[in-house]
Amino acid sequence: MGREPGPSVRLKLTLSYAGFLVVAGGLLLAVVWLFLLRYVPPDATPTLDGYSPGRDDLIRAFTPAAGWAFVFLLVFGLAGGWILAGRMLAPLTRITDAARRAAGGSLSHRIALEGRDDEFRELADAFDTMLARLEAQVAEQRRFAANASHELRTPLAISQAMLEVARSDPEHDTVALLERLSAVNARAIELTEALLVLSRVDQGTFDRERVDLSLLAEEAAETLLPLAEKRGVTLETSGDIAPVIGSPALLLQLTTNLVQNAITHNLPEGGSVRVHTEARAGGGVLTVENTGARLAPELVATLTEPFQRGSERLRGDESGVGLGLAIVQSITRAHDGSLTLAARPEGGLLVTVRLPGAGG
Repeated sequence: MGREPGPSVRLKLTLSYAGFLVVAGGLLLAVVWLFLLRYVPPDATPTLDGYSPGRDDLIRAFTPAAGWAFVFLLVFGLAGGWILAGRMLAPLTRITDAARRAAGGSLSHRIALEGRDDEFRELADAFDTMLARLEAQVAEQRRFAANASHELRTPLAISQAMLEVARSDPEHDTVALLERLSAVNARAIELTEALLVLSRVDQGTFDRERVDLSLLAEEAAETLLPLAEKRGVTLETSGDIAPVIGSPALLLQLTTNLVQNAITHNLPEGGSVRVHTEARAGGGVLTVENTGARLAPELVATLTEPFQRGSERLRGDESGVGLGLAIVQSITRAHDGSLTLAARPEGGLLVTVRLPGAGG
């Protein structure tokens, strides 16, 4: 939307400085008149040494000097104000240039304003922080888009290959083909739904209310108990009432993802998963701990990245689409909480989610 051009801030400040000087000079002359000249007689008076000038004489002598003083104050105010305003607004010019570069798509630059702390430097530091966060988010979105494209392309390529094989082989088992296509399609649907959940969480379009994490943990455990029994994993829940503020549906999704991830990535047999909730000052805490293979610290740091599945990207039929912990991290961040992942010394993973309560 176009705007009509107007005077610059530098010009406005310059006129303000010059106007202030002229007004101050006028006030000074008014003080001289009110407190000095009005007590002088209007006409000259004779004295022993000659005569004493009167008020009219002083005014005639003082008026040209006062006029030149006003001219000097005006010129000095304009010149000095222009220089001073330029120096004062120099940081703002750098911030404006940085904003224009950011609007053009460049997020790697920083203002890095030097000097002592003041309002301009606070603004520059805040702008640098915003640029850093935007750059990180854009990089994450690009990486996510690339991974999502790869993951969505895989089931489509598999379906295409199976259809081509079936087309070239009239004797192909149609029932087996349909079952395999159904499985591939189900995985594509699961991946798409997970991407939609991530999009919803990132937009923050959800209502918040009081939620008890212990009830969500019990519901998730009850839902996933058949999967745990199928894989020979012992599933335990414990803890106290842990009230927090958030979306019941999203927090249930968070809890379910953590429990399912703990069951899936466990020991081949004799594994266990422990889910614990507790209330702490300012909110509630949910911990999910499972047995499993030993994990390197550098690997644990990448588990919340989209499509990251343990030590490799390969997966079985029940290992999910690689977005479980990424969704958990997004939901936690959207609820102003914190997510901590730690490798257990004996193997497995300990996940801790801290969420704010009503007063958090």
